[in-house]
Amino acid sequence: MTSAGDAPSRGVLLITVDSLRADALGPHTPTLRGLARRGTAFETAVAGGNWTPFSFPDLLGARPVFADAATPGPAADPTLAEALSAAGVATAGVNAGNGFLTEYYGYDRGFDEFESFLDGARTPVGRFLTTHPTVNGWVQYLGWPLGSAAAKLRGRERRHAVDTSHLHALERRAFDAIDRFGDAGGDGDRPFFLWLHYMDAHTPYVPAPRHVRAVTDGEVGSLQTLLGHLRAGLGKEVDEDTLRTLRALYDASVRQIDESVDRVLDTLAEAGLREETTVVLGGDHGEEFLDHGHLAHYPKLFDELVRVPFVVDHPGAPAHTESSAVPLRDVPPTVCDALGVTPPAAFAGDSLLPTVVDGEAPERGPVPSLALRGESVTSQPIPRRLGDGTPLVSARTARWTYIRGPDGTVDLFDRHADPGEHDPVDPASVPEATLAPLERAADERLALLSDAADTAAGDRDDDEEAPAEVERRLDALGYR
Repeated sequence: MTSAGDAPSRGVLLITVDSLRADALGPHTPTLRGLARRGTAFETAVAGGNWTPFSFPDLLGARPVFADAATPGPAADPTLAEALSAAGVATAGVNAGNGFLTEYYGYDRGFDEFESFLDGARTPVGRFLTTHPTVNGWVQYLGWPLGSAAAKLRGRERRHAVDTSHLHALERRAFDAIDRFGDAGGDGDRPFFLWLHYMDAHTPYVPAPRHVRAVTDGEVGSLQTLLGHLRAGLGKEVDEDTLRTLRALYDASVRQIDESVDRVLDTLAEAGLREETTVVLGGDHGEEFLDHGHLAHYPKLFDELVRVPFVVDHPGAPAHTESSAVPLRDVPPTVCDALGVTPPAAFAGDSLLPTVVDGEAPERGPVPSLALRGESVTSQPIPRRLGDGTPLVSARTARWTYIRGPDGTVDLFDRHADPGEHDPVDPASVPEATLAPLERAADERLALLSDAADTAAGDRDDDEEAPAEVERRLDALGYR
């Protein structure tokens, strides 16, 4: 039985979307919005950091990044998949090509089946397109008319000219896993856990053109799309028109994910599993569109980068909206709870199922997030070790944002009065009862970094290089 007294789910589908802002769900995402309306939507869900390797140790590893090592990746303690597998749960994980979520970094641990699509570019042309995502995008758009015509001749739905984000490959893997989980002669006798990670909303934003037309009512065409990519790719100053184009491409990419999730949920229903499955949706971090002067997700800790959508749709639970701040580290114990599995003691978070099932307000303190900054916000390479940059830390409640920069300066924002976090208030003007918990949460997060730097348990050698296929995928994502 779960801690909320509800019968365990038959399975859990965990959907994570790379670079999904908290405001990304809208009229163009009817499936994802439908999940939020049907389940419990957490309005102040906070990621562990500004990019994937800083958030996923919470999401799948169950402890914050650098908890026991100076390199990113899940801690040595049991991961979510390992805990479930030990309890007899069938597990499958599909990552649509993020190099940080691979076997090299330990994210395959505990999965019966795991796919990260790192070997998809075996030809010279494929390798070139993988490491030149803007060119890949041009191939997508310029090849669309021919691909659309060919699809019509075959009587099929129009899809990508090129599956640049591995979205349809991810779907095929998901469908196969669902077939196994519903097969009474195989894994159908066991509870199941399926994790899907979408990459479409990550730069360089290359959705199928029909999605761009849909979110802009046809106002943005292929030429504007390609010019927007070109200006951003060349580092040109982004004017208002280019910014609107890039945001339209992002929204279209999220719409593309929405359609895919709908197909996955339909397949669950066809297998007779939908009404017995807890569906969890979350972004791993957000995305910036000049909200604070930059694009993508450079090392900053404002709302657009660390506040993300987070929904738990549990069978039989009422629809609910929760405003309290919650960390993504609550995902692993919530998944365990939904399946009737006791979470390992090492899990840093707490189950949110009592909130989902009974509406109990979660009792959480301010939620911290972490980033590492080099010589400047935009400096390369992106740090991959604790010593590669200086930490900055934030702490959030439903109302307040506290950010302590690398130089120790503090910015405090009242998001009720200043939702965009542009006008910091004087900390001295805030009651001690409000400020002290925020400071304490930031101190505790930085103290955990000190422990990691001291122990560096299980660290790889500094000279060890990631496999070539991992480096190709990271390079394609801009992580050089």
